[in-house]
Amino acid sequence: MLIISIGITALVGILSAIDAIKNGINENFSGMGANTFTIQNGDANVRVGHRGRKSKARKEITYQEALRFRDNYKFPVVSAVSTEASFSARLKYGNKKTNPNIEVTGADENYLLTAGYELEKGRNFNANEIRGGNALVLIGKDVEKALFDSKTDALDKFVKIGGMRYKVVGVLKSKGNSGGFSGDKICIIPLGTARMYFSKPNMNYTIHVLCKDYSKLNTFLEEAKGVFRKVRKIPPGEDNDFEVVRSDNLASMLLKDISMVTTGATVIGLITLLGAAIGLMNIMLVSVTERTREIGIRKAMGATQNTIKYQFLIESTVICVIGGLFGILFGIIIGNLISFALDTGFFIPWFWITSGVIICIAVGLLSGYLPARRASRLDPIDSLRFE
Repeated sequence: MLIISIGITALVGILSAIDAIKNGINENFSGMGANTFTIQNGDANVRVGHRGRKSKARKEITYQEALRFRDNYKFPVVSAVSTEASFSARLKYGNKKTNPNIEVTGADENYLLTAGYELEKGRNFNANEIRGGNALVLIGKDVEKALFDSKTDALDKFVKIGGMRYKVVGVLKSKGNSGGFSGDKICIIPLGTARMYFSKPNMNYTIHVLCKDYSKLNTFLEEAKGVFRKVRKIPPGEDNDFEVVRSDNLASMLLKDISMVTTGATVIGLITLLGAAIGLMNIMLVSVTERTREIGIRKAMGATQNTIKYQFLIESTVICVIGGLFGILFGIIIGNLISFALDTGFFIPWFWITSGVIICIAVGLLSGYLPARRASRLDPIDSLRFE
């Protein structure tokens, strides 16, 4: 039972852990909205080991190009413009400060909607504040926890980003953590403010588009390519020097890579289980030898070959199922420990539970067949004389 339990624990534990990782990826990217796409200057290829491709270096999207696109794209959508002001900012409030790993994003009034953020308290920027470059900021939950205690309300307080003071006008709802990445280590400032105080050569902008009708997303995406080609004056026949990416593309690519990991993990788990099955078969063969006299007595009293065969097959299967149930329990615990570490919540992998039980029955029958066949073919007279 212990041998089978270890094998099933390895199989169910590894695959449940991978399911937990998939859940984390799906939850994180579903927060971005399944009906959005972005226009950016680089492609969204994920580099995994040496197989992934590096993003191509392309000309930056300027502020004027982003505005021209928004003015010329006449479709029933919500569009927003943003820029990454800093990836490693440190915020301060009084004698408290964050680690220097806060992302500062400059954005307009529509960014929260297109990026899938919601306000927990406070308000969003308005158009006048965006244009005027007001010193306002929306902070993520991790930033709020780092700078303010439970008794202090973050709203209307002034925090420092670099050497400038910003008034906190809103706190974003938590997006949670997944795979070591956090959606809450962020602060958002007005786009005009970012352009004034975080300006740098060749500043790059990203255009976000939210399509209210998901069924028309692909149509609107293709139209966006055409409009932006006109904005960038790309001659007919030449390749795009920008990329239009659906919000669920990155999640799909990550899940595709993880599916390869799942296949490898399944093979490793099955090899472990194969070793357990061979061990069980050897134990059952020894059991047949040790119980030769018992088999001879049963045959002398009228037991048929099938009766003896079924006896050993049932014993083998019961051992596998009982050991497998413990293995499934330990596998679920391992999977959920990883799930809690990724902050994706408790889950029960019903597919792997069912699969584990079926595999245990199959292993019990396969590993018990040879011993059962050997036991059923023993000669009763020879068996009775066995010492």
